[in-house]
Amino acid sequence: MALASHDPAADGAREAAAPGAPAPDPGTAAAVAAAEAAGLAAGESVRIDSWIWAVRLVKTRSLGATACRGGHVHVNGERVKPAYSVRVGDEVRLRHEGRERVVIVKRLIRKRVGAPVAAQCYIDNSPPPPPREAVAPVGIRDRGTGRPTKRDRRELERLRGLGAPDAPGAPVVAPDPHGRRRPGR
Repeated sequence: MALASHDPAADGAREAAAPGAPAPDPGTAAAVAAAEAAGLAAGESVRIDSWIWAVRLVKTRSLGATACRGGHVHVNGERVKPAYSVRVGDEVRLRHEGRERVVIVKRLIRKRVGAPVAAQCYIDNSPPPPPREAVAPVGIRDRGTGRPTKRDRRELERLRGLGAPDAPGAPVVAPDPHGRRRPGR
């Protein structure tokens, strides 16, 4: 039977951690250490479109750039372009997918990292997301109910706002010189 070696330095490191705080996940701690090792030198800056992508506020960097160009990204209350250099302590407001995100930059990173590490790069002051509707989405049939009847199809179209061609609110149909009905042109 082999005895495990005892490392006093490891004990000191464990004691130096914040007392009463839960022990960090070893995988997350390793990822944070790797991100810090590859971090930026003092005085370097990061583009805002790259930063909001790296900390996973948007799915792609091009979506971040598009959001900046569309005026959906504000840094310290000012609209910014995609090449704006973000600094630690800046307040970033991002309007994306029907939700407003308000974050304060805590750490600058240039490369995309995992979600637990990304969450440590900012302080999230966002308002809570709007509640999801408890009602089933309009026009979705239960699985296994079979093919819809003509009456079911008309009801679904009415709920979706499509309506029948002769129904009130239906699209206008322009007359054809040959007497046929054609969709509006």
